[in-house]
Parts: sequence; structure tokens; C-alpha cells
Amino acid sequence: MSQVNYQNVEIRQQENIVLEEVNLQVQEGEFVYLIGKVGSGKSSLLKTMYGELDIHSGNANVLDYDMARIRRKQIPALRKRIGIVFQDFQLLIDRNVRDNLDFVLKATGWNDKGKRTLRIEEVLEQGGMSTKGYKMPHELSGGEQQRTALAKVLLTAPDILLLDEPTAALSPAMTKKMVGLIRRLVAERKLTIALIEHNMGVVRELADYIYFLHEGTVHTHGTQKDVLENPAVRELYMGLSGGMAI
Repeated sequence: MSQVNYQNVEIRQQENIVLEEVNLQVQEGEFVYLIGKVGSGKSSLLKTMYGELDIHSGNANVLDYDMARIRRKQIPALRKRIGIVFQDFQLLIDRNVRDNLDFVLKATGWNDKGKRTLRIEEVLEQGGMSTKGYKMPHELSGGEQQRTALAKVLLTAPDILLLDEPTAALSPAMTKKMVGLIRRLVAERKLTIALIEHNMGVVRELADYIYFLHEGTVHTHGTQKDVLENPAVRELYMGLSGGMAI
């Protein structure tokens, strides 16, 4: 079942066309990567999936919401079903890890303190953070902050997880741990994931399907093999990535 379905979509920032003729599908439980150079429209495309940026034209459906016609009052309900992890983590700096998570549950209607505590412990265990709940954000490593941010969005059991370069600030060792955590989430919870990533090692580890954005549109899409072994993509992306092997 398709949870994201875009047909001939055009996306604009003010009056500037960011992307046009976008055709994209993400199936339930699928792991989809968006790759391309900085400024190719990856983040803008992700933003349209949770209503942060409007669809200018075309047909766009996310979790049965018509994103071209969605009303502002419908967006909170949509976002309850979508987990979003940003590059800057967006943790509350005046609260420890557990209190960051508790804040999210209170804000989404979890009134029973005992149930909140159990849920917090569950997601901390999933993310390998069960011994870090007392720590303040500034006391965490980059990898721990990223895992806390991921735990925040998993609290409410989303249908779709959107990740904007989740390994960008991580060391190779932390990247490996993050990859393992994401792989486990896909296997255990059958999450649908759309992810922006520049680290081709991570893409090769996880991607079911890839969309390569270039010059204002989806240049190529297909399975990992179809895209990464495509001569045109290799030439364009290697050139754009300073000769990085893919």
C-alpha cells in the first residue's frame, strides 16, 4: 500500500520553482532515500510531506491526506502520524532526556504518568539510551543526541519516519550504531522511512529505493542497484560529490 504518492508535483519557494514533474511513491514498510547535491530540493520535498511547504500543483497524497488541498487545521492530525528527525536534533536544553520525552507525551494527550514512564523506558531501551535518561542535552555526545531525537519521534508510534541527514554529525562508529538502530526499527515495526543522506555507505546499507534529484526534478529513481550503478548517475553524483565513490 502506498503511503506517499506524488504525481507531476511542482514545489515552489515563494515564486521560485524548486522541483517540478516530481513522481514519487513510498510503500508501507519501505526505506526510501533522497540523494542529490546541496540545493537540489531534497529538504523541500520532505517538508511538503508534513505540510511545512505547500504543493504548488499536481497530485500529492500522504497517509490519505490530499497535500495539495489540505487545510491548516488538518496538519496537526497528519503530523501525529509522522515522525520527523531534524539535523539540529531540536531537544529542549533545560530538561534532561527523560523530561524531553515526557514533554512530548504530555503534549500529545498521554495523561497517565505511569503509562508515560513505561513508554519512555521502552523507547530509551530501543535506542540504546536506557542509562542516559538523567543526562542533559549538553552532556550527550552527537550520537546520543541523535538517538534521543529519534526516541522523541518514536514515542507516538508514527506510520512514517522522515529523517534529514541523521548521520551528518556523527563519527563513523556512531554512524554504524545509528544504521543498526534504523535497520532494527524497520524490521521490528515495519516503519515507512524517507531519508535524506549524503553518506553513500549508509545508503548502500539501508536503501530499498532511491530518488536522485538533479536540476530541479527527479533525474533517476529505482532500486539501489538501478540508481547507484547507472552510468549517468555515477558521473553526475561523483562530480557533485567531489569524486566520492558510490
